[in-house]
Amino acid sequence: MTKKTAMVRRGVIPFARLSLIGFFPIAVHVSAQPVHLVAVTFDDLPYVMSDKASRSDNQKDAQPANRAILAALRHDAVPVTAFVNEDKVRALGSLGTKILTQWNQGTLTLANHAAHHVDSNMLTPAQFENEIKEGERSIGPLAHKAGRKLEFFRFPFNHVGDTEPKRKALSEIVRRLGYRQAATTIDVEDYLFNDAYECAHAAGNPVDEQRILQAYIDYARIEIPCYQKLDEKIMGYDVPAVMLLHSNRLNAVALPQILALFREQHYRFVTLTQAQSDPAFKREPAIATRFGPMWGYRWAKERHIPVDGRLEQEPPDWVRNYCHKL
Repeated sequence: MTKKTAMVRRGVIPFARLSLIGFFPIAVHVSAQPVHLVAVTFDDLPYVMSDKASRSDNQKDAQPANRAILAALRHDAVPVTAFVNEDKVRALGSLGTKILTQWNQGTLTLANHAAHHVDSNMLTPAQFENEIKEGERSIGPLAHKAGRKLEFFRFPFNHVGDTEPKRKALSEIVRRLGYRQAATTIDVEDYLFNDAYECAHAAGNPVDEQRILQAYIDYARIEIPCYQKLDEKIMGYDVPAVMLLHSNRLNAVALPQILALFREQHYRFVTLTQAQSDPAFKREPAIATRFGPMWGYRWAKERHIPVDGRLEQEPPDWVRNYCHKL
């Protein structure tokens, strides 16, 4: 995974009400906070399985984790686009399809994240096309049964092609198969914090679990406005944000606090379709890269606007190295 970038549309509505007491006008100013928009997306459904746990343990953990995530989303009425890897569905057996059914209702929508979470840079165009088609095996019938159409595809690792010819070829395949490329503008590197959280959980260390959870929330509190400011600087206005999260053990616990951060920072939750109806997303940035930077960095490079990505704060080293020290 790599960095992600975010932001949103602003509406500031100061107004003055004029009252007359005797002959003296009194102006009352009410200043509204800027309102940003964010579309929340989840990757790697049905569940990010720990390589430290058995298949049966992962199956046992997947359902309560998804139940907790869905409860938080419903509590805050958050619409979500959920990106599915077919191999993870198969790994959970019938439970995988059962979980996806819950993500295919109301304002929760399924989307394609390829059959296997493989690096598109390493695939031929034919292999990449097969990954998308195979990725529809479970979600295609579910969407059809609900009277829906699969609208979005997200590249695993956000790797869209490491050369310009490959980027164009892969982008054309996505379009030809009837998909829109899903943007990503905010990344709080939850996968990295989740790796540490899984290690602490496997070691039976609740103190470290709590410490990792708090570090994750603290990092998200910094990254959300960081990406908002980046996108506004590059695009010249408050672009809707697209938040990337994963269906994992950590977010099953942390999601209520993550959603609270957005509310504290004056965000309104919208669908991915609504967010990407903004002109900024009319087409994907024409930037080939070996990595998966957020769209803000891609927009900057495309527009030749200098941005020093090294200034962005990284997750704490102790979190990154946590599993290696056990």
